[in-house]
Amino acid sequence: MLSAEGERSIEKLLPFLAWRNRISGDSIRADLLAGLTGALVVLPQGVAFATIAGMPPEYGLYASIVPTIVAALFGSSWHLVAGPSTTASLVLFASLSAFAEPGTARYVELALTLAFMAGVVELALGLFKRGAIVNFISNTVVVGYTGAVGILIIATQLPAFFGLALPRSSDFAASLLATFTALPHASASVTLVALATVAAGLAARRWPFGVPYMIPAILAGGVAGLVANALAPGSVSTVGALPRHLPPLSMPSFDRTTWGLLAVTALAISISALNEVVSIGRALAIRSEQKLDVNQEFIGQGLANLIGSFFSGYVVSGSFNRSALNYHSGARTPMSALFSAAILVGLLAFATPLAAYLPHAAMAASLVLVGWSLIDQKSVARIWGLGGSERAILLATVAVALFIHIQVAILAGVALSLLVYLYRTSNPHLRSRVPSRDADRAFVDPSPELPECPQLRFARMDGSLYFGAVNAFRDSLAALEKQTPACKRFAIVMRGVNFIDMAGANTIELETRRLAARGGGLYLVNIKERPQQFLEENGFADEIGRERIFLKKAQAIAAIYAELDYSICKKCKLRVFEECPQHDATSETGR
Repeated sequence: MLSAEGERSIEKLLPFLAWRNRISGDSIRADLLAGLTGALVVLPQGVAFATIAGMPPEYGLYASIVPTIVAALFGSSWHLVAGPSTTASLVLFASLSAFAEPGTARYVELALTLAFMAGVVELALGLFKRGAIVNFISNTVVVGYTGAVGILIIATQLPAFFGLALPRSSDFAASLLATFTALPHASASVTLVALATVAAGLAARRWPFGVPYMIPAILAGGVAGLVANALAPGSVSTVGALPRHLPPLSMPSFDRTTWGLLAVTALAISISALNEVVSIGRALAIRSEQKLDVNQEFIGQGLANLIGSFFSGYVVSGSFNRSALNYHSGARTPMSALFSAAILVGLLAFATPLAAYLPHAAMAASLVLVGWSLIDQKSVARIWGLGGSERAILLATVAVALFIHIQVAILAGVALSLLVYLYRTSNPHLRSRVPSRDADRAFVDPSPELPECPQLRFARMDGSLYFGAVNAFRDSLAALEKQTPACKRFAIVMRGVNFIDMAGANTIELETRRLAARGGGLYLVNIKERPQQFLEENGFADEIGRERIFLKKAQAIAAIYAELDYSICKKCKLRVFEECPQHDATSETGR
């Protein structure tokens, strides 16, 4: 019999054993129904996403079988479903179309190689427990990036929406200009099919029919296409019948030159995909009261892409639509994803010939709806209202995605977010404070009723005192000194300081010596445990002077007040501290 620790070790190696106790007759029935629903949805969705990616249509279905199974077995979420996604598909097309013609054997080989490389990156991040990397992607960057993806999807699908014979391009501006220039030559039949698809999709969103909007939208587009071709044969082109077989075995390239070409894309697409996975996984985990293991999800996604690349699967990540549908369909365990993949195998044999009746215009229209749904208008309006740096990050992320390259956008957004963060944290604010006359003597803002002591100034610091902030700290301290040139003692309230590094500690030490040379001193009040521990362990507490470091404000006030010039105190009538003289006949007798 295994010990509890041994059982946990095995579950870490084979995470699907962790949810085996949740399987029952009821859960199997619920998961089977959810899996059936997911398989029906992935038929049009997989073909649509493959279209975005520049892959042959059947590859969208191949990527929804083996990768989905592997991610379900080795992830940690009960409801997350892996498969092709809009973002990954678009990044794939934007990146690979510069190296090969979409749909060709070389293009497919590059896509499979990119899946393998992304899998290696994701697996490494999971194994080395670096799941926190996605925390560096701010919400503003995510909103801007997904919104830009939505705009790009719409732009790339407009030619097929209007029936225009234009070459596919990943250049946003050129593609949009070419489309509007060619609009006078738009096909009325194709445009009507596309509009019928959009109308059905919008109606399905407004009045839910119990199924995802893409299914009624595609069905309406298919019927409209049949009618259009009946009236004018050949006026509306269709996808054509898909191969009726299981995903064929494949082999990614291990050529060094190819890997060099795809290295940046592999990193960008991995981070983007993992951000999707964490966002979806956390949202569903909160609703289902499940604890999500982010690093395990990274491992699951990495294995899904790595293994999937040998079974004709291009890059996959968490699917927003399928995961949400899986949860709302009543799925209880990852068995639902396994059932979905198994049912899709059966549908490949019987349902793929129906693609012969699926108009390209209907696919384009459904993708326009998908692209529009990616633009989070409410969040964009909120970020825009914030103005300043958040607005700049949003605009920069969108601009880089649209006019430079989609694969660079998320990295540029993260870099700009970090620069803004560093700028903010490099300007710590020193705010003048005085002790109140309440029983707890809490620090408050100075006022005519609560004046500052001419011999001792208190200032609260908010922010970390690290190498990037030391100059601003010294400038702020100098400004306080300039306000009261006669003051030689300054007490920094450290309640808002969570972190001090070597440069910060050195600065405190230097300022302490400088003020001591003037006959005064620098004191640290209400210091937190972590900064105090850093000063203690690295010898700075002795250099600064342990008698100048206080955990409690009452101790600080009493100790520092004892060092003040009492001759000045006797003449001062401000009475800042309880210890101050009363200025009556008895106060002249001394301290």
